[in-house]
Amino acid sequence: MSLLPVITGLGFVTSIGHDRATVVRHLRELRHGFQSAEFFGNPALPVKVAGTLNGFAFPSPSWRDWRWPEKFTVDRELLRGLAPHGVYALCALEQALADAGLTAAQLSDGTTGLFCASAGSPFLLGNFIGQLQAARGERGNPMGVISSIAGTLNFNLAARYKITGAVCGFVSACASSSHALGYAMDEVRLGRQQRMLVVGAEDLTDEGVVSFSSMRALSNNPDPATASRPFDRQRDGFVATGGAVALIVEEASLARARGAHIYAELAGWGQAGDGHNVAAPHPEGAGLREAMRRTLADARVNAADIAYVNAHATSTPAGDRSEALALHATFTSAGAKPRISSTKALTGHGLSMSGAMEAAFCALAIDEGFIPGAAHLTEPDDVCEGLDLPRTSLEEAPRLVLNNSSGFGGSNVCHVLRRVA
Repeated sequence: MSLLPVITGLGFVTSIGHDRATVVRHLRELRHGFQSAEFFGNPALPVKVAGTLNGFAFPSPSWRDWRWPEKFTVDRELLRGLAPHGVYALCALEQALADAGLTAAQLSDGTTGLFCASAGSPFLLGNFIGQLQAARGERGNPMGVISSIAGTLNFNLAARYKITGAVCGFVSACASSSHALGYAMDEVRLGRQQRMLVVGAEDLTDEGVVSFSSMRALSNNPDPATASRPFDRQRDGFVATGGAVALIVEEASLARARGAHIYAELAGWGQAGDGHNVAAPHPEGAGLREAMRRTLADARVNAADIAYVNAHATSTPAGDRSEALALHATFTSAGAKPRISSTKALTGHGLSMSGAMEAAFCALAIDEGFIPGAAHLTEPDDVCEGLDLPRTSLEEAPRLVLNNSSGFGGSNVCHVLRRVA
């Protein structure tokens, strides 16, 4: 008999807020976190908007120059091994632990694991390699590798919190933290771990943003109010963001025994590949359709049972169309019509952190009793006809919610979250 994983703690460093209350308010009011931005000091670049992280600043590769909001405490001894998104992750995880009523001392007995997701830090990696090249290999930052490669989160956080349970990092592009959450669910369901810390984080730096411009994946719309508009006919690409989100996943009986607040049950998850293209989604959404089918089966629910879908939709023409077709195949063809929105209209696309971020938003929607609206949608694409895309947030309490994520190479991951009776 499998055990039941539930979410007991959430922490946020996002463009729409650095705490739970602010995030809930912005989701309800559809207040975006975008500002005008200039990259590499070059006003000629066509990308003009980003999902900014107020109060954080990383003006140079030197940790001595870094700044964060005063409400957060970051041990400076840790900074030499951290990337900017490692700072975000520490701030988010500390929030989540406090929210769950846990202390660091409770994490080191082997019953708690840590799964993380990030793409590493192009900002620090480029600087580290530049130092090596300039010195012809004779001198380099001893923490250069630790702070910059894709495993930097699990390296640093596992050491910081003395985690002796399962520790792993996940790299599947924009599905990475969704994979981390899915496999964390399985660790709990199979009784391998009583508790899992799940963290997704990304830098918000010039190197990490502009690299997507050459792929024509970013919006060139200079208006922060309309640059990110998933499912809209006029969408032209995603708006980049960074930050971190942390979730505490626990076995339900353990959470109840210690009186923890339970946001939602993690009822099931699934994944499927497109088998199609290194970067472009399957034109008919085949992989995402199969991932949704497997997820509903794992959760033992029907399409008609889902009240709300937090779509992956990033505001790219091809990606949103592919997902809309997958949604039709999963829901419309079954006579089901859940509410659908993409909260990336408010936050921007957080790349590998987006799955964890949006799962956390789903948990908030279940716990607080509302459904985020489809922000910035004025002229839905024809392919969306028949989908329920509410323009405003709804004061409806969803019982079952589906969260979708997709990444390069056709990695598709979904989760079902359920309100706890």
